[in-house]
Amino acid sequence: MVNKKDYKDAMNMLKATSRTFYIPITFLEKDLKDAVASAYLILRAVDEIEDHPDISNDVKYTVLLQISELFKQPFDENAYASIIAPIKDILPDVSIRLGDWIKVCPEAALPAVMEHSSETAYGMSKWSKLNWEIHTREDLDEYTYYVAGLVGVMLSDLWSIYGNEQTDRDLAIGYGRGLQAVNILRNEQEDLDERKVSFVPDDWSRDDLFEYAEANLAKADEYIKAVKKRSIKMFCRLPLVLAHKTLKAMKSGREKVSREEVEQSVKEVQDEA
Repeated sequence: MVNKKDYKDAMNMLKATSRTFYIPITFLEKDLKDAVASAYLILRAVDEIEDHPDISNDVKYTVLLQISELFKQPFDENAYASIIAPIKDILPDVSIRLGDWIKVCPEAALPAVMEHSSETAYGMSKWSKLNWEIHTREDLDEYTYYVAGLVGVMLSDLWSIYGNEQTDRDLAIGYGRGLQAVNILRNEQEDLDERKVSFVPDDWSRDDLFEYAEANLAKADEYIKAVKKRSIKMFCRLPLVLAHKTLKAMKSGREKVSREEVEQSVKEVQDEA
């Protein structure tokens, strides 16, 4: 049984860290909603370490690799505290409280969530050590697999556990990759300016990156067609609709969609489902 305070804290943290992701989670039924909320916060906790501007790549590599190994066994709060001790003072609460988000995860979902979180942390550690040097399409595919494609696979596992939904693994990876490619496009200059990192392969133009995003979003469109359960379809549809609209906005010279467009998209998804 999940402690009510832990659950409330988790949902408040979810709302504070990603309003856009919080909305589709509310479409889901109880146990599945808890599982997806927990999974998001666990991955967000890890992602904050990978993205942190004041942590060296060597430290990121070591910490993330240790977290990956920690996820392969029953979670040990003391071991985690020891792992993050050298960087705790500069970490956000969502990372420090990782153990709290694991507590919120329903028992049936925990093995899948921890397995995929472990692989994600491993991939993040590897690319931290490589300084995210993306030179080829294969590099980009591998990086986006670890940080986003695996999310699609994990969600598919949760759909199977709670909704008896069977979806295609390759399309699930495309779903995650497509959303990540849109983020790469949207943050390209910021990543260069603030992190001195480019996720764009050598000799690729911005148009090439648009094509990569569109090809993977097309897989995401196919992925959703296999989903029958209304609440799950709504969850999957909203980020995808926003990704398509964001691509369109960027092509017309805007950085992102407006709050009004987000609200309209929520209504569209609810009306369509």
